[in-house]
Amino acid sequence: MKAFANLRLKVYWPLYVMAIPGIAFLIVFKYIPLAGAVIAFKDYSVFKGILDSPWVGLKHFETLMQHPDFARVFGNTLMLGFLKLALVFPVPVLLALMINEIRKTALKKGIQTALYIPHFLSWVIVSGIVFDFFSLNGLFNIVLGWLGNEPLLAMQESGYFRPIYVLSSIWRDAGWGTVVYIAAISAIDPQLYESAMMDGASKFRQMRHITFPLLLPTVLVLFLLEIGNFLDLGFDQVYNLITPMTYSVGDILDTYVFRTGIQQAQYSFATAVGLFQSIIGLVMVYIFNRMSKKVSDGGLW
Repeated sequence: MKAFANLRLKVYWPLYVMAIPGIAFLIVFKYIPLAGAVIAFKDYSVFKGILDSPWVGLKHFETLMQHPDFARVFGNTLMLGFLKLALVFPVPVLLALMINEIRKTALKKGIQTALYIPHFLSWVIVSGIVFDFFSLNGLFNIVLGWLGNEPLLAMQESGYFRPIYVLSSIWRDAGWGTVVYIAAISAIDPQLYESAMMDGASKFRQMRHITFPLLLPTVLVLFLLEIGNFLDLGFDQVYNLITPMTYSVGDILDTYVFRTGIQQAQYSFATAVGLFQSIIGLVMVYIFNRMSKKVSDGGLW
C-alpha cells in the first residue's frame, strides 16, 4: 500500500504541487479562523485577548434574538435567500443548456465570453452601473418617458429593491455559473445523442431525456453547496445597492452585523451572528442532503 502511494506521488506530483495553494488557502482562511469562533461566547476585548476575555455563554445570541430589528433583518435575509435560490440559481443551468445547442463555434465562444465578463467586475462597479441605469437620466427613466410615464427613482423605492437585487445577481454571476455545467455537458458520451437521433429524437427531446438527466447530479451538488450559503447573501452586493429608503426590505444579517458589530467594535456579537448563520447553513445542507439521497440517491455524502 505504501509503495502504491509512493508511486502515485511520483506520477502525479505536479497535480499535488498545483493543489498546495488551494489547500493553504483553506487552512489559513477557513480552518484556522474556526478557533476564533470561541469569542462568540465571550466578552472579547482586544486588550485582554481571546484567552483572558471573560466567558458570557449565550449572551450575544440572546441579544441577537431579543433585538427589535432581528425579526425584520432575519425575514429580509430569508426572503432574499429564497429569491436567490428560486430565481438566480436555475439561470446558469438554462444558459448552459441553450449554449450547448449552438453549433457555430465562434458564436458559441462569443456568447460565453459576453456572459462571463460581468463576473470580473466588483460589486462597487456593478452597483454604480445599476444606480446610473435607474437614475433620473438613466435608460430606465428614458424608456418610461417614451411610454408616457413620469420619472421614477427605483433605487429609492423599497418595492423595487428585491427585483433589482435578483436581476443584478443574474447579470453579474449567471454567465460565470455556466462554466461547471458546460464542462459537465461536454463530458456526456456523444454516442447517446447519435442513438437518439437515429430513433428520431428532436433537439428538445435530446436535451430533455439525455442532457438534463445526466446534468442533474452536478446541479444537485451545486444546489446543496448553495443551500449552505443560504443566509450568506454577499455583503458587498447588498451594502452597495441598499439606500436608507430601502432598509425595510434590504437590510440583512450581513449589513446589520457591519453596523452593530464592526462599526461599533462589538466583535463578539458579530462573531455570534456569523456562527448563527453558519449553523443554519449546516442544518439546511444536512436536511436537503438527506432529502436528495431519498429522491435521487445522490448528494454530498
